[in-house]
Amino acid sequence: MDWKIFLTVFVAVFIAELGDKTQLATMIFAADKEVSKYTVFLAASAALILASAIGVLAGSLLSEYINEKYLHYIAGIGFIIIGAFTLYNA
Repeated sequence: MDWKIFLTVFVAVFIAELGDKTQLATMIFAADKEVSKYTVFLAASAALILASAIGVLAGSLLSEYINEKYLHYIAGIGFIIIGAFTLYNA
């Protein structure tokens, strides 16, 4: 295992998820006193694992047809568009 890549991906995803809508939704579910915290944790973890698996599969498939450099450009432009849309609606 390439620990440098592992740590880079871990830190990037961890920071991106802090304060994200996903984390806030999980916090709201966990705040319900009648709900098992283990169930909330397991369900949220499974959802994040599945979403990550879809991302890895999509990235693997796209990289077979599109140059990695262009994928970085596309991702960057996508983030800029999402950021501009968020600022516009704020």
